[in-house]
Amino acid sequence: MKKFNFTIKGNKYHTWIKEIDGNIAKIEVNGTQYKVEMEQEVKKTKTPTLVRKPVIRKPGEGGIPAGPSVGAVKAPLPGNIFKVLVKEGDEVKAGDTLLVMEAMKMENDIKAEKSGTVSAVKVTEGEAVLQGAVLVEFKMS
Repeated sequence: MKKFNFTIKGNKYHTWIKEIDGNIAKIEVNGTQYKVEMEQEVKKTKTPTLVRKPVIRKPGEGGIPAGPSVGAVKAPLPGNIFKVLVKEGDEVKAGDTLLVMEAMKMENDIKAEKSGTVSAVKVTEGEAVLQGAVLVEFKMS
């Protein structure tokens, strides 16, 4: 609630703006309540939609390097490990979430690109990692 004091032609007015909904304001002037229409453009909030083209990776580029039997998931960008969801010996399928990483104030699910068995988890929760750091190693099936 905002308070304003006005003096118009020697008369004092004590005004409180109680609520604004769109272009309608509920105000109180010297104890009397009014609903007034404001002449202003009503601002609409719009949540932006992020549209990206699918990324086509070449062998050896991205999360899992080329290689038939051993794989490693690397950090796609710098950030902090928020939650580790797998442990050594776990069986994972392609698309399973391995861990959650916080980067640029967003939580990002880091997923397995291929099926296999986790052979080592190289990070712990709360750890800061750089882009390209090995997060999880596994043997592909």
